[in-house]
Amino acid sequence: MVKVMIAKPGLDGHDRGAKVVARALRDAGMEVIYTGIRQTPEQIAQTAVDEDVDVLGISILSGAHMKLVPKILKLLKDKGSDVPVFVGGIIPREDAEKLKEMGVIEVYGPGTPTLEIAEQVKSFVEHSNA
Repeated sequence: MVKVMIAKPGLDGHDRGAKVVARALRDAGMEVIYTGIRQTPEQIAQTAVDEDVDVLGISILSGAHMKLVPKILKLLKDKGSDVPVFVGGIIPREDAEKLKEMGVIEVYGPGTPTLEIAEQVKSFVEHSNA
């Protein structure tokens, strides 16, 4: 079973999208850990390592994605984790490309079908385990 963690970094308290994605992934047969709102990058990275997740989803709507996501990626790397990371939220296309260059596997914007996210997450995990 695919084990996914959904995290909300920073001061962003809008978690409806994160909960919708978490539920969709669970309904698609995945084990989902939702860490709740206002998590620090350190908490997110440590929990991802401690829980040995197959993939990490970061939901961010605050506009701090170019500060928080790179920090989470660095902390994961420093901990020896190569867990695939996807990001969801209101992310400008230019920033989405920069995040992908940093190693984010995908960036999902508002309105992305949850079935598409679930299928891609399963595919990411299958390819990383192959």
